[in-house]
Amino acid sequence: MPDYDYQSDTRPFSQVLDDIGAKADPKLYLGELVNAFGERGFGAMMVFFGLINAIASPIPGSTTILGAPMLLICLQLVIRRDQLWMPRWALNSSLPRDNYRATIGKVRKPLLFIERLSRPRFSFLSGEVAEVLIGVVSSLLTVIVMLPIFGGNLFPSLFVALFGFGLMQRDGVLIGAAWVGVAGFCIFVWAAWELISRLFLASADWFVQAGHWVQGLFS
Repeated sequence: MPDYDYQSDTRPFSQVLDDIGAKADPKLYLGELVNAFGERGFGAMMVFFGLINAIASPIPGSTTILGAPMLLICLQLVIRRDQLWMPRWALNSSLPRDNYRATIGKVRKPLLFIERLSRPRFSFLSGEVAEVLIGVVSSLLTVIVMLPIFGGNLFPSLFVALFGFGLMQRDGVLIGAAWVGVAGFCIFVWAAWELISRLFLASADWFVQAGHWVQGLFS
């Protein structure tokens, strides 16, 4: 495997992912990922953990663990750190490289499709102020991801990954698509909450009325 100069790396992101998976070491360390992504740091790690959490979402408890480093990354985006920082214990944590290859294999085709279409455009959506806003919203989405909600963290994980890909490619269209997705998700959650609340109140009222009716029969 070539010894890349990661700080001036011009390989496509998909190629970086493939090269990481091609290494012989059976363990993949988080520190290796941070080093491999180089200057793409924040965006690339958001893509990686977003996709990992989206795929792992049906497994109870997995996103609570996998969401922690994603939250740390998003919070650093909020405070405008120049370089991605991770604690030493996190950098030394690892996962089986075979699992990594299997995960990347599931998302490689859509990732390649988006990568071919993406290019730097609408820079105001990936500027400094935009990055802070993305960091705030992505942090909130990650908190949702970490909640023990079966299947409820799939879309938030994908939105974080889309934000990350947009930042990495400086593509305002992808970032705009992520904002639209977040807005749609918020509307859906609000509508679902309103429906559930009204059903609950209607059911509670029905039980109260039924109780009064039963009480009237025996009074």
